Amino acid sequence: MAPSVSDGSIQPRDVCVVGVARTPMGGFLGSLSSMTATRLGSIAIEAALRRAKVDPRLVEEVFFGNVLTANLGQAPARQAALGAGIPYSVICTTVNKVCAAGMKSAMLAAQSIQLGLNDVVVAGGMESMSNVPKYLPDARRGSRLGHDTVVDGMTKDGLWDVYNDFGMGVCGEICADQYRITREEQDAYAIQSFERGIAAQNARLFAWEIVPVEVSTGRGRPSVVIDKDEGLGKFDAAKLKKLRPSFKEDGGSLTAGNASSISDGAAALVLVSGEKALELGLHVIAKIRGYADAAQAPELFTTTPALAIPKAIKRAGLDASQVDYYEINEAFSVVALANQKLLGLDPTECAWRGCFTWTSAGMQRCSYFGHIIGGVESKEGKVWSGVNMQRRRRSISTCS
Repeated sequence: MAPSVSDGSIQPRDVCVVGVARTPMGGFLGSLSSMTATRLGSIAIEAALRRAKVDPRLVEEVFFGNVLTANLGQAPARQAALGAGIPYSVICTTVNKVCAAGMKSAMLAAQSIQLGLNDVVVAGGMESMSNVPKYLPDARRGSRLGHDTVVDGMTKDGLWDVYNDFGMGVCGEICADQYRITREEQDAYAIQSFERGIAAQNARLFAWEIVPVEVSTGRGRPSVVIDKDEGLGKFDAAKLKKLRPSFKEDGGSLTAGNASSISDGAAALVLVSGEKALELGLHVIAKIRGYADAAQAPELFTTTPALAIPKAIKRAGLDASQVDYYEINEAFSVVALANQKLLGLDPTECAWRGCFTWTSAGMQRCSYFGHIIGGVESKEGKVWSGVNMQRRRRSISTCS
């Protein structure tokens, strides 16, 4: 069951979370690979509105993250919104901020409510990494003598540093070297995150977030219902420790095991003003009070959360000592470990339910909202950061 905020603490321009839904996370070419990103987005939006008990006709604007847009058709956010029953008259914007796309969508939605521009907004993100096409970049000019080049759209547009011309995993290796984080430490963190995720799944702690997805299995065969994150079922700690480095052959420490999985999925939030929540008698799960972006050299993206989190805490009028819980994007184990070190965080206050199977670029950070709300509720926390909001008293939210 979703947590709640008391009516007495709600002010007219507060940003209230009243609906949360995410699909299960499907593995690469796995259980959800037959569905487009926009279809997954529609499923998440429709479920979030239904859970919020908000009529789709009340929605005034939609912000939705999607990074790998190739072959989806025009305006993916609008496709997802219309597929969820939101009217043609509603403004929709697709946001591409790589892994922060879903989170930035929530921030834009929150700003529009705080400014008094909107009272009901849907935010979220979606991705089907399984369905990203491969490109023939020279085909338009004609395929003549010799071999053609095929470019992987997922790597090109989602996983590659265009400034330094290397994979994002190399950025992780730079971080590991700079902060002296060993392979063993990274593997241990990954194993802990998987184990926390498995424990949470077995205890059905993700059930309130997840909307089951019905998937066709072919003509004449019954459909199957996917209601669990696929990657958790494939975890094997012994195999993880034996994997070879993926990005740096000589002395590398990042592997496919201590980097998050390539996945498919979508997540959605329904955000309303405090005034609208009280008017409609909506159940307020949490409030978003503050947020922040940060940036530095592209190859140093791994430590940008250490810049964004203090900004958000300060903007929320809080002190770090008041934060009960932190969630830091686990693109690689080294990211969480480095930022914990830089911020002086207690590891026991981070990622209580794990999230290491979640790399689905457009929706990733937005999915953390529901993940964290439920996690903090079970621990009776009130303030959280990384992707953070308020339950009962104070809140902050960050994006990097």
